[in-house]
Amino acid sequence: MKITVIGTGYVGLVSGTCLAESGNQVICADIDAEKIARLRQGEIPIYEPGLRELVRRNVSEARLRFTTDIQAAVEQSLVIFIAVGTPARPDGASDLGPVFQVAKTIAHAMSDFKVIVIKSTVPVGTNERVRQTITGLTKQEFEVVSNPEFLKEGTAVHDFMKPERVIIGTTNEQTAELMKELYAPFVRTGNPIFVMDPRSAEMSKYAANAMLASRISFMNELAQLCERTGADVEQVRLGLGTDSRIGAKFLFPGVGFGGSCFPKDLQALEGADALLLLTEWNEFRSPDFERVKSTMRLPVVFDGRNIYNPGKMRRLGFSYYGIGRRS
Repeated sequence: MKITVIGTGYVGLVSGTCLAESGNQVICADIDAEKIARLRQGEIPIYEPGLRELVRRNVSEARLRFTTDIQAAVEQSLVIFIAVGTPARPDGASDLGPVFQVAKTIAHAMSDFKVIVIKSTVPVGTNERVRQTITGLTKQEFEVVSNPEFLKEGTAVHDFMKPERVIIGTTNEQTAELMKELYAPFVRTGNPIFVMDPRSAEMSKYAANAMLASRISFMNELAQLCERTGADVEQVRLGLGTDSRIGAKFLFPGVGFGGSCFPKDLQALEGADALLLLTEWNEFRSPDFERVKSTMRLPVVFDGRNIYNPGKMRRLGFSYYGIGRRS
């Protein structure tokens, strides 16, 4: 299948690369000429395990290419993914300007039927607004599909290649079948593809994020209560997570929640007064603690993810502080 992905950020680059890996002809397009130039040279602007190798292989085998010519990319493809960012505005609402700008660009470039897939995280009702925007600018036939992403930083390639579920928001049966065909290689083990109306598909993304954030926020509050009462949140977590009605995932307290913006180089610790751990990435689970200690001015560790053993850290000479754990 011939596909264009507009937006080469985290979601767009991972999605486009994985779609190429399954045999599709994929064009990743972006208005950022510098980013496209770097991608053409094999430089990956984000860190994601396995992504660099997939990009290089699919580029070398002519299934994946990068361009700033969005109009030409749209003309050459049947399926167009919108994967641009939707940053928060000062009032907290999503800035949909980039999405609608891409929709206008697609409308002006269309010369035949297209399936336009919204991969960006957007509020409920955006599918209809994108449809209205394009309808006002072209007489060509098209369909708009809502296809939310559920990628986790650090496992995004695996999440796309082996999704727990795929959600397709459309009321058009032919479009639904085309999208099922596109995703069929990724669900060969039987994981479900759910076809639903666009509004329900859009809401599913927000509902999932809200539920996960609620679990983490609850555990953070519970950790504070444990500190005040002398309980150990790690022990409480085990008792809580073995309840089948609750489950053990996303029950790890910490200092809020967020993405992978932790420095990759331990040299950044040189002369530091304290180390604050805010990630659970594997490369930070078993570091060379003697080296870490030797580079720090004061061996103080604030373990915001509770991944280190308190007793071991103190035996190694660190002043250790966890979240909701006994001192």
